[in-house]
Amino acid sequence: MASPVRRGAARRDELADALIELFLAEGFAGFTLDDVAARLRCSKRTLYGLAGSKEQLVTAAVVRFFRAATVHVEAAVATRSVPADRLAAYLRAVSAELAPASAAFFEDVASFAPAAAIYQRNTRAAARRVREIITEGVESGAFRDVHVAFAAEVVASTMEAIQQRRVAAATGLDDAEAYEQLATLLVSGLRS
Repeated sequence: MASPVRRGAARRDELADALIELFLAEGFAGFTLDDVAARLRCSKRTLYGLAGSKEQLVTAAVVRFFRAATVHVEAAVATRSVPADRLAAYLRAVSAELAPASAAFFEDVASFAPAAAIYQRNTRAAARRVREIITEGVESGAFRDVHVAFAAEVVASTMEAIQQRRVAAATGLDDAEAYEQLATLLVSGLRS
């Protein structure tokens, strides 16, 4: 039988996951703590056990979402050994992780500075990871001999434009679709 502490931790994890699902589906700006508590079928006191305010709750949910996404993305890359497959797996896994997020979620993230900063940090880390994969591919001969720093800067700029909603505004692509397109473009352009 699970101890009360483990049951409490499991319940907090369950609520945190449900909170992420809710925010991904509907955004978070329009919710009050009362709304969130009603939707998650818990008390406000229970929510305060997760975070001290709505802003902290949102921040914690966004951090948890990106942490889990990073784990899933790296797991997808770990199953591949060929650089082109690793690059495609990385960007397509990012796309898959972002796919459940609604436009409302991304708009709310963009307009809430702490959440925008979290997304930006994760975007920069992803751009560094893509640069590593491109470097591996060029050094192994699997990719054309491109200027890695330039290619990485193009990727980083594109990822930043996705994160800052400029790609969505210019193309109508959501973030997941934009990462899918980026994967196709990069892999095709870099292959030897």
